[in-house]
Amino acid sequence: MTMSELDDLRERAAAGDRDAVDELIELAGERGDLGELRRLADDGSGDAADQLIETATELGALDELRRLAGQGNRTAAEQLAELTEE
Repeated sequence: MTMSELDDLRERAAAGDRDAVDELIELAGERGDLGELRRLADDGSGDAADQLIETATELGALDELRRLAGQGNRTAAEQLAELTEE
């Protein structure tokens, strides 16, 4: 995907296009792009928040999981506990 196509998806997502949001989530998860997932989650996407936790767990991104757990995300807290037990 080109930067132009990615920018177009972001514009569509910002305008409320649910399909664009879903595609951005999928692409960000595949790329391990925590920043993109964080932005989408902060914009209110529960699916992006779930993908962010999954991707952060896969990457061992403990700081991201701590940030989410600190905001009260129970799933992130559980994943963090599991990763730090090992």
